[in-house]
Amino acid sequence: MRIALLLFCALALRISAATPTIFIAPNGSDRASGQSEPAPIATLQHAVELSRRLRSAPGQPVQIVLRGGAYELDSPIDLGPEDSGLAIAAYWNETPVISGGARISHWRPSAQNPNIWRAEIPAARDGLWNFHELFVNGQRRQRARWPKSGFLHIAGLSPKDHPAELPFPPGGVDPAWAARGDVELVLYEAWAQSRNQIRSVNHTGVLSLAGSALPNTFEPHARCFLENVPASLAPGEWRLDRDAGAVSYWPAAGEDLRNARVTAPRLTELVRLNGSIEHPIRGVAFRGITFADTDWPFVGGADMDVQAAIEVHGALRAEWAADCAIDHCVFTRLGGYAVDFADGCERNRIAANQMFDLGAGGVRLGGTDLPRAFAEPSRQNIITDNHIHDIGLVNAPAAGILVLLSGQNLIAHNEIDHTFYTAISVGWVWGYTCSPCRENIVEFNHLHDLGQGLLSDMGGVYTLGPQPGTIVRDNLIHDVNVSLYGGWGLYTDEGSTGIIMESNIVYHCYDAGFHQHYGRENIIRNNIFAFNQKAQLARTRVESHLSLSLSNNIVYYDSGGLLAGNWGGDLEMDGNLYFDTRLHGAPLQGLASWRARGHDLHSIVADPQFAAPDQFDFRLRPSSPALRVGFHPFTLKSAGPR
Repeated sequence: MRIALLLFCALALRISAATPTIFIAPNGSDRASGQSEPAPIATLQHAVELSRRLRSAPGQPVQIVLRGGAYELDSPIDLGPEDSGLAIAAYWNETPVISGGARISHWRPSAQNPNIWRAEIPAARDGLWNFHELFVNGQRRQRARWPKSGFLHIAGLSPKDHPAELPFPPGGVDPAWAARGDVELVLYEAWAQSRNQIRSVNHTGVLSLAGSALPNTFEPHARCFLENVPASLAPGEWRLDRDAGAVSYWPAAGEDLRNARVTAPRLTELVRLNGSIEHPIRGVAFRGITFADTDWPFVGGADMDVQAAIEVHGALRAEWAADCAIDHCVFTRLGGYAVDFADGCERNRIAANQMFDLGAGGVRLGGTDLPRAFAEPSRQNIITDNHIHDIGLVNAPAAGILVLLSGQNLIAHNEIDHTFYTAISVGWVWGYTCSPCRENIVEFNHLHDLGQGLLSDMGGVYTLGPQPGTIVRDNLIHDVNVSLYGGWGLYTDEGSTGIIMESNIVYHCYDAGFHQHYGRENIIRNNIFAFNQKAQLARTRVESHLSLSLSNNIVYYDSGGLLAGNWGGDLEMDGNLYFDTRLHGAPLQGLASWRARGHDLHSIVADPQFAAPDQFDFRLRPSSPALRVGFHPFTLKSAGPR
């Protein structure tokens, strides 16, 4: 299967001579024919229009081949049902970039500080180009921030919610900053984030914001910082002054703005696939393309991210798209999610892509409206072999892969790392409401370096609501670190039901390897939980039904306790192996009373005989006692992209 996949990908990137082909190049001309390599056209918009005229029948395959270089868009590319069968691919061994940005030039040193360079942006003064990101030689640069490092802390919220008011120490924020109307306060609250322009500062230091905060998730001494402040810049920082119509930048070490490529985004979306329930768009493919340089929307000066950057969409966005493919592409320097397949999207494939330097997350699948999700199902999509990393740079609560009200999807062999929140999130109902999110397979993913100490309440794989038939297996999850609480590897949250989690390896999580808030009849079996910090297994709420079954797991630890939370009520635990390295095989405290309640009657306390646990090699030696309690050995060498 692996060889077949590689052969398919290699062949797919080549140009098919039998298919009508349009060539475009940065040095082309839209007056050229575009139908031969020596006569390329210049713009993707014109190529799409030409492809429609070349078709002899609806759905006939047509391909657009892009030579290497940047293609800056004035507006998103809109594809509809009439574009079914279109392939947009890179020329063999070249790197075309579809960009939503524009180059900023004519930089001049500031008269006040020769270290700071300035460029005129008249469109900013006219309200036509209010960008929030700047990229220098392909690298994201920090907007002017205060404090320069670390955070400010807020003691509490005022009773007034909208617009929100935050008490700051007098003198903490210059009232002149608020008067400008373009200074933003970013506030982290547990698993959420809010971003608001500061509207005013009164004499006691209370800030009035453009929108709301989140009192239900407000944490003591919540962390925040300000962006786009008109205070002094530091190397690598920039600021847009809308009133003056100018951008200022202090170059980082080694940068020379006289020959640097400096770009800022003009668009929030690059490509849209617009089908309908009556006429889906089918068989569109993107291969070998780089998608870059988008901004994030900031309507009314306020943005509320309640969880998973749910209000943020993707640079490549689709509705009612079927049998489409995105493979071997790169998504970078984006303000939101990379790919967004919403309601009505079926049997699409997102494979072997690189997604990094993202304002939000990697892939967003399905929608949030429950009646619509049943009527216009998102299902049977494949997300495999992608590397998604360094994300959440604008909306920290973004997930690497976010599966909303969507079912029967395969999420396999992805690597997701360096996030500030959950790697893979599945489900979008709370409690026991029926949902079309079911029968998803999450397997052979490598998920690591999550949370990074910024937010709280997250998991390597996180689930919400009833999901009968969903299986989470053969995933390697490690290094989940949080700000206050809730760093778990496998996390069945509110109402998670009917889920099997098996043959996963989970280690180095801040709170526990597994946590169930509340749910019904989840099966947790044949996993390895090791070296988790505060506890190994956690459970919060007791209900009247069978909550979960834990069997044939190996739990190996050197810190914290075995169980955390509430382990009363109806649950099943048996056939597990436990080993606390600090006890050297001695009985666990409380095990006798635990067995008296009918739990772990056939479980054992013994060294599982891992090959090299100090090197996180959890292969079992042939004499391992874990085999006696029904543990089935497995290896995760193939976890992550193939």
